Amino acid sequence: MKYKFPKIVNKPWGREVWLELNKNYCYKRIYINRGFRTSFQFHRKKMETNYIIKGRAEIWLENDRGVVLKKNMKSDDFFTVKPPRKHRVAAITNLVLQEVSTPEVDDVVRINDDTNRPDGKIKSEHKNK
Repeated sequence: MKYKFPKIVNKPWGREVWLELNKNYCYKRIYINRGFRTSFQFHRKKMETNYIIKGRAEIWLENDRGVVLKKNMKSDDFFTVKPPRKHRVAAITNLVLQEVSTPEVDDVVRINDDTNRPDGKIKSEHKNK
């Protein structure tokens, strides 16, 4: 699917600004509002690395033994999520992340979501205003 960049994707917790999506990778800037969090989720194929540009967060990330660990992170910290590791980002302050990932952007299996969103792409979030 072709998109015009930057592409704004509105989320219940903030927004994503997609800067590039091609057959090799996806590049996003992610804004999460203080006190909000992403879905507790995993990906079957998608691998991602997130770099915290601004703010503080509690990162939930499943380790090699299947245990989900929670770690506080701040600006200049980064983390990598390999499939199918469960993960979540909770914003302690307003948060800005850069995410680089493989291109499987619709590969989202939500275990828990604060607004009960289903798995995969949420079409209503992709409508630019």
